[in-house]
Amino acid sequence: MKNKKITRKITQGMYVLTTNGGGCIVDAVSQISAGDNPLISVAVMKTNYTNELMKKNEKFALSVLGKNEDGSLIQTFGMQSMRKTNKFENIEIEEIEGIPIIKNSLGYMLCEIIDSIDNDTHTLFIGRLIEADVLKEEEAMSYGYYQEHKDELIKITTEKGHTAWVCTICGYVYYGETLEEDFKCPKCGVGRELFEKSTK
Repeated sequence: MKNKKITRKITQGMYVLTTNGGGCIVDAVSQISAGDNPLISVAVMKTNYTNELMKKNEKFALSVLGKNEDGSLIQTFGMQSMRKTNKFENIEIEEIEGIPIIKNSLGYMLCEIIDSIDNDTHTLFIGRLIEADVLKEEEAMSYGYYQEHKDELIKITTEKGHTAWVCTICGYVYYGETLEEDFKCPKCGVGRELFEKSTK
């Protein structure tokens, strides 16, 4: 079955990208062609373990997250690495053609990788849609909504009385009065410009 209506949920939104062996949260997803088997692109940070897995695999899936999604799913797939944690351990999944999808998502798109393009920070993977379905008729979570509600979704806490710098991408917390010019997040690799200062 292939219900292409799921592609209408594509926004600058929030998705769980999965492939054989792992997965992560992504937001840079686009439909870049039409037809019976449209092309879907997804950008994955090079420092992310999922990037390595994508280069070894032939398929990937994108599970579309809804506005009412439990923040623990974002914490699991967005703030941990499969190098150290089995992200699927406490998550309800279903395998479609050997690729895990999130059962509680709005729906999924399963793609066969046909090309990839490297840039300085990310790899753009292009896949041909081979299977898809809508699982819930709810509003998708946009990246803007995520940024606006991030504190409640991922519940970042810092030590009281200490100056902390919080990565706005993955939630990593660095303690110190200043960040060096060349500082990069040790978790997701972004520069200091994407850190916010917290003095709670």
